[in-house]
Amino acid sequence: MSTQDTKTAGDTQNLTLVQAVRDGLYGEMERDDSVLVMGEDVGKNGGVFRATQGLYDEFGEERVVDTPLAEAGIVGTAVGMAAYGMRPVPEMQFMGFIYPAFDQIISHAARMRTRSRGRYTCPMVVRAPYGGGIRAPEHHSESKETFFVHEPGLKVVIPSTPYDTKGLLASAIRDPDPVVFLEPKLIYRAFREEVPDETYTVPLGEAAVRREGADVSVYTWGAMTRPTMEAAEALADEGIDCEVVDLRTLSPMDTETVLESFKKTGRAVVVHEAPKTGGLAGEITATIQEEALLYQEAPVNRVTGFDVPFPLYALEDYYLPEAARIADGIRETAEF
Repeated sequence: MSTQDTKTAGDTQNLTLVQAVRDGLYGEMERDDSVLVMGEDVGKNGGVFRATQGLYDEFGEERVVDTPLAEAGIVGTAVGMAAYGMRPVPEMQFMGFIYPAFDQIISHAARMRTRSRGRYTCPMVVRAPYGGGIRAPEHHSESKETFFVHEPGLKVVIPSTPYDTKGLLASAIRDPDPVVFLEPKLIYRAFREEVPDETYTVPLGEAAVRREGADVSVYTWGAMTRPTMEAAEALADEGIDCEVVDLRTLSPMDTETVLESFKKTGRAVVVHEAPKTGGLAGEITATIQEEALLYQEAPVNRVTGFDVPFPLYALEDYYLPEAARIADGIRETAEF
């Protein structure tokens, strides 16, 4: 008997983020027989980060499918399954390995509804660990979420807490259209949080205000939420009151919450680990300029990764925005 079978309503577990991924997958697979997991080593091995550990034993090889090392084939197969009634959840071992599947995601999954004039949808979730900070080699540390935000027809989701991870993943799996679900592997096991045992959803397209504040709005997501919160708490001692907004869903973006926060503070900082040029910070800045210019008290500041390939170990910590660099950016904006 699975440990899941003994749980009762109202029970919680103290889970890490990666455990919340596994719990979310289990709950949706138990609830809906059309949900299946597929990818490289997701079955017997439980995945490179053990995000699918135990699912093979629970649901068998027809619903937890070990695939060849062929990302285009994995996602292409999932597109066909989704078009004909399944809800596949293909895993890319790392975001840096997603590029061979880019054509399938962009040219087919994202356009299925439009191309078929609504006859078909493509209810699938492409999961991928993303981001740096774990001392991984080349192609294992990319943060290229903007590639997918740019494509109409795709939803892009990045959780930052275990609770949100389980709820957002459930919402993504139940969504009738394709979702790219990026998991910040830097915080896979960084902390724990109480997560309900029963299935639940966190709505897609809604940001979360992690900290109320009056002086500066700071927008972020994923692994950058924790150092941003650290910076905000430290700056409170200097009299700078930050409001921290965790976007959670990058597409569709919750522009209402973004603008409400900015209209309250008149100042904004955007924090992300992706390179600055073409990053989502630019889109947030443009939205603020177009919709709330008359509230603006200072230039929007971007605290981001650099416009270079993700570095190896010696410079990795320098590349990623950390609390001190984030605090410097917020301070500069507050003092303008």
